[in-house]
Amino acid sequence: MTRGGLPAWLPGMLVAASAAFVAFLLHLAVPAIPLLTASVALGMIVAQLPALRPPLDGPMKAGLSLSARRLLRIGIVLLGLKLSLVDIAGLGLVTIIAIVLVVVLTFGVTLLLGRMLGLPGYQPLLIAAGFSICGASAVGAMSAVTRAKDSESATPIALVTLCGTLAIVLLPLARIPLGFDATEFGTWVGLSVHDVGQVVTTAQIAGPVALAAAVVVKLTRVLTLAPMVAIVGAVERRRTVAFDAASGSTDAADARPTKRPPIVPLFVLGFLAAVLVRTFVPVSDEVLEVADVLQTALLATALFALGTGIRFRELARTGWQALIVGLGSWIFIAALSVITVWVTADLSAVAVQRQ
Repeated sequence: MTRGGLPAWLPGMLVAASAAFVAFLLHLAVPAIPLLTASVALGMIVAQLPALRPPLDGPMKAGLSLSARRLLRIGIVLLGLKLSLVDIAGLGLVTIIAIVLVVVLTFGVTLLLGRMLGLPGYQPLLIAAGFSICGASAVGAMSAVTRAKDSESATPIALVTLCGTLAIVLLPLARIPLGFDATEFGTWVGLSVHDVGQVVTTAQIAGPVALAAAVVVKLTRVLTLAPMVAIVGAVERRRTVAFDAASGSTDAADARPTKRPPIVPLFVLGFLAAVLVRTFVPVSDEVLEVADVLQTALLATALFALGTGIRFRELARTGWQALIVGLGSWIFIAALSVITVWVTADLSAVAVQRQ
């Protein structure tokens, strides 16, 4: 469908791309503000202006929707080029197991809390993915595999943005009372902060050693996105098959087969392929830099588009339960990560003494 000879999605996508550029300028002016966080926040602000809601929900809707889904998936694929299995192996088996346990426990506790408080639809699942794995990117990935509504994604994205911003401020203040050195602080940040941009902004305060540790740990968390999405995809497919069977047995005349979600979405396979390319294929620094810039631009554009779907008035009416779940999950993963850092440090010390 076109408007005046132009694709219907073009106006909305151009607006999203322009807003991502504005967020980039804001990040340049104030480096402490992560680009992706600025993009989501800008979309959320724009969505609250009454004069802009008609174009957002009208001529721009097709492009914003396409940006929020298609561009996000491409960005997630390119995110795989940041990951090398060699770097992850360098963390050691104990640390890798600890990272996986933190992800699984946070996901399970958040999902359980969300269901206990009666959050609707896929919100508990999306909040669990966002807080345990990689923020808004994980929310988008889980939304794709579950085919959740855009309205169900809005609250989880707002929550990971809020709590990730709080982490940038509060975690560096807690470093000294906790007695963390640079490596331990970076590990804590990588284990507990949501989006990659928020991790970088938080960890760099403690210097390059903390930043390096945080990025490797965080990207290892990101790698768990693939199996988690695959598991959820398999569960959703099984539910769809059961629903089709029940529909056919009760009223075959009205039953229509539901489109079944893939067990592993193509963009997740692309993400894994990018990880393998980075690990086994010599890729020049120039290519990696271009891919990094493109990936950041795509995610910034997609996250602005996702932000425009958030309406604070609607959240205020029904969002207090979600706020409790988000804050509870954030506190849980931060505390669990502190314990994990202490335990892994002790185990590493024991291993060194035995050598």
